[in-house]
Order: sequence, then C-alpha cells, then structure tokens
Amino acid sequence: MKRTITISVDQLYRPQPGGIATYVRGLVRGLATLDEELDLVGLTPSGAVPSDLASLPMRLRSTRVPLNVLSRVWPYWPLGVPRSSAVVHATSMAGPFAGGAHAVHSVAMHDLLWRDEPEASTASGIRFHEDRLRRITRDGALRVFTTSPGLTERLESLGIAGERIRTVRLGADDETQHAADRASVAALLERHGVRGPFTLYAGTREPRKNLERLVEAHHLALTEHRGLGPLVMVGPSGWGDVATADAVVLGHVDRSMLLGLYRDTTVFAYVPRREGWGLPPVEALHAGTRVVASATTPSVSANETVVLVDPLDVDAIAEGLARAFSLASDDAARTARRQSVSQLTWRNAALDHLAGWQ
Repeated sequence: MKRTITISVDQLYRPQPGGIATYVRGLVRGLATLDEELDLVGLTPSGAVPSDLASLPMRLRSTRVPLNVLSRVWPYWPLGVPRSSAVVHATSMAGPFAGGAHAVHSVAMHDLLWRDEPEASTASGIRFHEDRLRRITRDGALRVFTTSPGLTERLESLGIAGERIRTVRLGADDETQHAADRASVAALLERHGVRGPFTLYAGTREPRKNLERLVEAHHLALTEHRGLGPLVMVGPSGWGDVATADAVVLGHVDRSMLLGLYRDTTVFAYVPRREGWGLPPVEALHAGTRVVASATTPSVSANETVVLVDPLDVDAIAEGLARAFSLASDDAARTARRQSVSQLTWRNAALDHLAGWQ
C-alpha cells in the first residue's frame, strides 16, 4: 500500500523562489527515485502552475486560495492536506503543520537569518518568522529538519528538544538538467562584453550576500591576477539595494546556462555575511570548479578543497581569490572537488527525510 507524502510547494509560486524552491524540487525528485511505494502530493495555492512544478513527479492538490492567504491560514488549519496523508511536510515555516488522520508532521527550518540579519528583513517578515518559531517550538510532536549542526544547536538553545530535530543532507546533482555547451556560455558572456576568463557569483543580490566587499576584493585581486577576469553575477535582485559597481550582472539565467557558467568560470566566489546553508558553492564544486567561500557558510565550512575567508575582511577575500586562482584545475583537481560533495545528492537527501519520518 502506498504511503501518501504531502509536501508544501507554495515556494515555487513566489516571485523569488530562491534556495527553498531548489530544495523542494530536489527533494521531490529524490523521493521519486527511492524503492518505496510513495504517493507524492504537492499542496499549491490557487493560480497557474509554474512550469518547473508541473514537471515534477508528483500529483498536485490545490488549496484554492491565494498564496498570501494560504500563509496566514496554514498555522491554524491544514487546508488542502489529504486525510490519507502518512506524512505532512512543510518545506518552509509557512506550514502546514497538521492534517491527515494519523500523519507524521515535520517542517524544514533553513536558517534564523531574520534574527542574524534583521536589517535585511521587513518588520512584517520578522513578525511572521517569530510567530512561526513560537508555533514550532510549542508543538512537541512536530519534527524539525535542518541542514546544519550549528543551526541544530541554536534551535535547541531556543527550546526545541534535540530529539525532535533531524539533520538532513541537501543535493547538488540534478540529472534532469545538462550544462549548456561552452559555445553557448561564451556567446551569452560576449553579449555582455565578457571575453575570456571570468570570476562568478551566483545567488540573489541583497545586502547580506556581501557583494560590495566582494566587488572591492575582486578589484584588489585582479591587479595582480588578470586571469581572474571580470566579476560576473548571476541571479535575481533580492530585498534591499546593492551596489554592484562594474560587475557584469546577467540576472536570471536558466538552469542549463547556470550549470555551464559553474563549469566554465575561473573561480566561483561566494562570501555572504550570513548563510543558512549555501547551495551555490556546493553546486560549483559539483562542477569541479575552484571555490572561495565565507568560513561561515555551513555547506562548505569543513570542505578542504575550498578556500575559506573572513567575509568582513576585504583583504582576506582578495587573498582568497588569489589563492583559489593558484590552485590546480586539471582533471584530477576537478575530480577531487566533485568527490568532496559526492554524498550531497538529492537521493541521499530523500533517504534522510524518509528516515526522519519513521
């Protein structure tokens, strides 16, 4: 008999789906690969189904209410959750946190960034997250999934019992997408005035991503290491103004092109002040690329192939870019980087979740 796993997929309807949307897509695809009898159900708000959601191996169940209403309703009423659900998993703090006749309930907590970087959140956003945190803390039956031991410790200090918390892996592999060919990547860059080597940043452009320091550090490193090339930024604009100076901003690109940029860049640079986990540097490593990252980025903080830097020190970031540039980039070195993240697959992420639901 199939087990019904009900998952919130509302994040894919948001203007800036971000890393949580990547988590949703990866988790669903990972669960679909398991040798388990699973009926995967995605809970959606009303409205047209996004194309990347329509392609996922799951059936969709509309709650028939708009996205903004759904976020307010779910903490109190598990709207849309099938009674047959064996598991109800909230992929963000929006919910739902209940439903199903005899279901296991869980929520993914990705970070505490609204506390760590309050200036990067709106007042309403902070209230929303604090309210949800209180709700999650009070519900002793709700299982909490995190991706970082450091976040686990912080949640325990806030009153969430350790036995409720499960640490899960995330993935960097995506068998449904293939990297754009080198000619296509080069053509895109040339349309933006970039010819030859380049340094890449991927992610939202918002204050906590520390892009102003990255730009300054890149200028310093470039004076002695011209082979770094211009700084290229990929990804949408986030919350708050960011000065990108003379960096080349490509904005949003499709997944295939992003994978091609990861592969072809000289160095991938990711130095946020704070980060919940940090998927982009792991994806760059999966492509075999040299990576510079903040020492506070949980996903790579213990990865020996990564050049780790103090994100608040421009000189340290510049030195990190220079060190990364000096690292080997032959087949053996690229293979070692891929191997360093070989356990971070969406299938393994799905296995971790399944174990957490037992």
